Amino acid sequence: MSLKSKSIEAGGGRGCPIAAALDVVGDRWSLLVLRDLSRGVHRFNDIQARTGAPRDRLVTRLRELEEAGVITRRRYCEHPPRDEYVLTEAGKALAPVLRELETWGENHAF
Repeated sequence: MSLKSKSIEAGGGRGCPIAAALDVVGDRWSLLVLRDLSRGVHRFNDIQARTGAPRDRLVTRLRELEEAGVITRRRYCEHPPRDEYVLTEAGKALAPVLRELETWGENHAF
C-alpha cells in the first residue's frame, strides 16, 4: 500500500494534501531526521545520537522516507559497507516547513 493511499483509506484525508504530507513526514522521528539532514548530519550513528531515536525505529523511518522519495541513501565506504543519507529535492523542499515548525516551537511550545 502506498503512503498516499494510507491517508485516504484511513478516512483521515479523503485526498487532503495535508493528510498525505503527514503520512510521509508527520511523526516525531521523521521530522527530527529531516531536521538533522538539513543541518548536514548524514550518518546513521550521528542521526541516532542527535535525535535520540531507538535504533529500530530510526531504521524504519529512514526506510520509509527513502521509499517516499524524501531522502536517498549513498555509499560512502565499501569495506565495511556504510551508507549516509541525503535529502532529495522533495526533502529539500521541506526546509521552509521545518523552519516554520522551529519558529512556532520557539514562540509557542516552550
